[in-house]
Amino acid sequence: MSESTSATGGFESVNVRRTEAADCQEINNLITSATTDVFGNVNVIYLLERANLAVTVTTNENEVLAHAAFLDYPMGDLVDQAKWEFFLQQHYHAEKCTPMNTLFLHLFVAHPNFTSGGAKEIVRTVFNAITELHYILLVVENEVSLDNLEPALKDVFAPMKSVKKKQCPFSAFVCHRHEHCPQLYVRRARVEDHDDLLQIFTEQTKALSGTYGNYFLAELIEAQDEENHAAVCESDGAAVGFISVSGDINVTMLNECFELGPFNGLQKTKAETPPAEALPRPDPPLSCPARDVPEAQKPNEGVSPCQEEHSDQPSCAGQSETDAVEPKSMLDPPNAFRIQLFVIDKRFEMRSVDFLPYVFKQFPDRDFCIISVPKLAPEFPLLQSFLRVVPHHTSNLPQELYIFPRAGLLKTFDVRVALSTDMPGVQHLVEQLSLHESLLDDLDSFLKARRDLDGTPLLAVVAEVEKQIAGVLIIKDEQDIEYIRAHYNIENFIYFSYHRREEHGQLSHFALNPTFQHYARHFLKEALRLAHKSCLYYPIYPPGHQQRNSCGHYLTAPLNYMVPVRPRRQIVLSLEELGMNAPSQHITKEQPPYALNHFSRKLTMEPKVTINAQIVVVGASDTGLSFLEAFVFCPHLRFNNITLISTHGIPASHGKEASRFLATSHAYCARTHAQLSLRSWINIVTGKMVGIDRASKHVLVTGGRRVPYDHLILCTGEQFQIPCPTGVDISKLAPDGEVPPQPRQRYTGPVPSNLFTLNDELDCQAAYAWLINSFIEQQGDAVVYGGSIDAYSCVEALLAMGISGSRIHMVHPPSDSQDSCFCDPTVAKAVMSAMDKSGVHVHSNCLLAQWNDGQHPDPITSASFTTDGPPLRLECSVFLNLSSKGVDYDAFKTINDACLVFDGRLVIDTTFHTNDSSIRAAGPMTKFARRYHAEQWCHGLFNSREVGRALAAALLPFFDPTLELVTDPPPDLDRLVPLYSQAKVQGARLPGGFSYLHVAKPAVNFTKDVDGRDIITGRTETGNYFRLHLNRHNMVDALVCLSIKPLPVSNFLCLYGKHEQLLNHLCSRCDEGLVHDLYSYFRERWCVAIYHDRFPDFEEEMHQIMESSKIQLEGDAVSVPELIRRLAEGKLEITEDPELFLKNSFEKSEGLTSLKKSALNYLKYNRYHLTMYAQPGLL
Repeated sequence: MSESTSATGGFESVNVRRTEAADCQEINNLITSATTDVFGNVNVIYLLERANLAVTVTTNENEVLAHAAFLDYPMGDLVDQAKWEFFLQQHYHAEKCTPMNTLFLHLFVAHPNFTSGGAKEIVRTVFNAITELHYILLVVENEVSLDNLEPALKDVFAPMKSVKKKQCPFSAFVCHRHEHCPQLYVRRARVEDHDDLLQIFTEQTKALSGTYGNYFLAELIEAQDEENHAAVCESDGAAVGFISVSGDINVTMLNECFELGPFNGLQKTKAETPPAEALPRPDPPLSCPARDVPEAQKPNEGVSPCQEEHSDQPSCAGQSETDAVEPKSMLDPPNAFRIQLFVIDKRFEMRSVDFLPYVFKQFPDRDFCIISVPKLAPEFPLLQSFLRVVPHHTSNLPQELYIFPRAGLLKTFDVRVALSTDMPGVQHLVEQLSLHESLLDDLDSFLKARRDLDGTPLLAVVAEVEKQIAGVLIIKDEQDIEYIRAHYNIENFIYFSYHRREEHGQLSHFALNPTFQHYARHFLKEALRLAHKSCLYYPIYPPGHQQRNSCGHYLTAPLNYMVPVRPRRQIVLSLEELGMNAPSQHITKEQPPYALNHFSRKLTMEPKVTINAQIVVVGASDTGLSFLEAFVFCPHLRFNNITLISTHGIPASHGKEASRFLATSHAYCARTHAQLSLRSWINIVTGKMVGIDRASKHVLVTGGRRVPYDHLILCTGEQFQIPCPTGVDISKLAPDGEVPPQPRQRYTGPVPSNLFTLNDELDCQAAYAWLINSFIEQQGDAVVYGGSIDAYSCVEALLAMGISGSRIHMVHPPSDSQDSCFCDPTVAKAVMSAMDKSGVHVHSNCLLAQWNDGQHPDPITSASFTTDGPPLRLECSVFLNLSSKGVDYDAFKTINDACLVFDGRLVIDTTFHTNDSSIRAAGPMTKFARRYHAEQWCHGLFNSREVGRALAAALLPFFDPTLELVTDPPPDLDRLVPLYSQAKVQGARLPGGFSYLHVAKPAVNFTKDVDGRDIITGRTETGNYFRLHLNRHNMVDALVCLSIKPLPVSNFLCLYGKHEQLLNHLCSRCDEGLVHDLYSYFRERWCVAIYHDRFPDFEEEMHQIMESSKIQLEGDAVSVPELIRRLAEGKLEITEDPELFLKNSFEKSEGLTSLKKSALNYLKYNRYHLTMYAQPGLL
């Protein structure tokens, strides 16, 4: 917030922010004839879609006072946007204007009482925000003098000096940085500066005094010598910033803790600047080397190599400067110096970079400046010019290291179209990169034909610094933009209709010298301008996918500036039935799944908020993955230190055969994982959590590795545990002898080689491979031990492999619940009948007593069970265990040893906190504290993906500046446990070849709603059983499907929570005998719109229209909710049926017209999906 002068001479508080789409109407209202004279006829939305920077000034009530839009090329059709430099220099003295330091004003509007103040406020803000910007130009097509400009623009712009005296076809005006936001003067610090700096240091005085003493600043200034320097920056003769730098650094420790290879280890031995960033294995995490294999933790007792101070956060408190000094035994001299203390007045913090030229002059023989900051410190403007150094996974330093090269001071970073003479320089740049041959082939195709081998137009641009190639980037026209629009939510970032097809491009290759990585955003911006593109897309394919241009190499630098785009849920369509009314093949064609990243002109000058806090998630459960998804897909945030600890890493597809062994929640599938590509944004540690050190805040993983955390998220879920035989010798039992109750124990013996406990796809893949190699062609039986739906799914997987049912024994252990794992007895009966027909042996209420009659259990050759009747002994060659689901013992022991409250499950409160404020937990492994008196409710009853999103929503306010953090919640907020609304989903392949789906409202137990209604069609015998349950309000709250055909799961999930009238008056049609098969009914064309992923938004819009509509009642206009309330309270006397009265009243209002218009707009906007609906003008 700042104060600005209005036309009346007073002062008022205003806010300056980036322009939002919602501002368009108010901006349009500010356009006058004077605006049109200068800027022409302006389509505001179109302009905002192409503006590199758009700024709006608002009041505290968010009323728009002024607006300006800036682009990187002149407005109008005077010149091709890629060639403006030469054109401008032909007519005006604009030699100093470059694409890096120049922007063009394309629109300025302001409230009549705020024109002058608005212009100055915007210009000051823009120069502050863009540190490289020195000139704002206004180029007008017709000849306009300064006097013809409106007064507000006259105050900030001056005419440019013409090269020739003859008249120019256009007019050009310039606004200089130094007149509004001048660079700060930097000089050597003096003791006399102490008083000026004292006020800036006030907030940190206690922390710094405790570390360095009461006179640390004066002592630091006086201690300057050849290796230690201090400087201040001045504004109006007063010191407003301070920096202290030192040449003493611990290079050895820095190289042990950080990946400094691209910078020659900060040593002088290799004078040559390294070529482009040599990335390790394909598809490592975004911000660090691959972390898929746990390694032993290296001891690291060093302290931070450098110290930093900022006006918001003290750094490295308690460490002395000598701790960071390099031992004298170093053979190679260091090639870097460190910033050990830095502070600047907040008013000038955007000019922090003005210190850099001065401090580099103090160390003329060193090429790098480094700075360390605490991981929890917010990123301040100085760091936006630095490059974050990737830490080694063995590093335990609680700090991040940033680096700035001397070459970064060069402003001659020229981006141009590639020439044939650039090929040797590009070859040298990329020779160490993976798939560099593909990049060079595409560059060669561009130089020869401007197209690739498929005929797709290409553009190659290079970055040149001091006549050397520093970067190369290759773009090709995006050929699948219709597919992208239909399958990814790119319209969250752009208005698609305002971008022509040829303005969409795909980023094929990108290479940039690490020295100039901080220019990566500018490199992308210039590529868009030179290619005449407005949007770029970069697809990331899953590991193992063979795609020539899918990953020329891993684009770490550009991904930092791109935004990940969420995939869209797709409608399962019957294309044959739709025929000519089916969507275009460009949309429906099958393509390998990939994750999409997006960059547009609007993002070229919009920095992300960098968060270095260490967030560690334990467990790749649905809850944990949902939490990670919510964090990763925050477009304005960049998390550098999110780590997932998982036994088998991030889930991956191991084939359809492996996925059939277990039931599914349909939350994540192999295609979804490929489209999200979480591995691109997080660090992955493969291993089990075996310890939590709450004091030092780290997690111990198998193999001895320590993973530090600031926020720990436990989402390990529940797993099937290895069963522990009771040890009862059945040979000594009398035929009718009763077995005393046996306490449940944990199995601690050797795990037999033919015992498979199936918890994830990797376990299933191992079991499948063993069965193929060692069981199918052999003799012997298989025992499936368990009574869950997973056990039935496992039996079906065995049958599908061709194993005879007579070789399969399904053994049900005793259960605490009398209910079947199937909510519908018809389904249970059908499955049992199918197993009986297949010859599968089913044994109920059997408790495992012994393996191999008590002898050594490896391999298992027999299994003995105690039952309610005679004991059971089975010969077996393989034992598949799906019993005893609970919290993993290692997880329990870790939690218990860490003194976290465990009461059958990990105890949490309503905000997911454990008894440690920095440790949160969610999912089936948790329960609510007893003080809530809600023993029956736990996260396991709810949709795990919804719980994960709620967990993310609870933590995000700590990092997202756009969200308000509730520091003092009301006491009543923690009295009720949260309940979630999304359906609990369960699906499986069951014996008999059935596809099974159960969707139900979260509940403690699935009791039948006596006030509701069941609609059932089909029979299990014919393989088309469908039961749909409506509650008392005629809303769908459960459905059960059992079919021999594949189920359109994503479609059926959309039925949950819908009113029967929305389903084409389902009840009345059933009563009339018109619905014979719900499968066919829900394949009809009318319901396709309901399956659309944007239908919930349309429903919300309809509700808002309904609630806001006014109905005339006795001369008074009342809303629909108010009318309903009066009817319910009996305050209205009506003679007709209340529903009919409401209907007739609403039809007379304007709300019905708005509803119809909204429905038509919904169909029109989503026409590419909903082609089967007729629309006005099409008939």
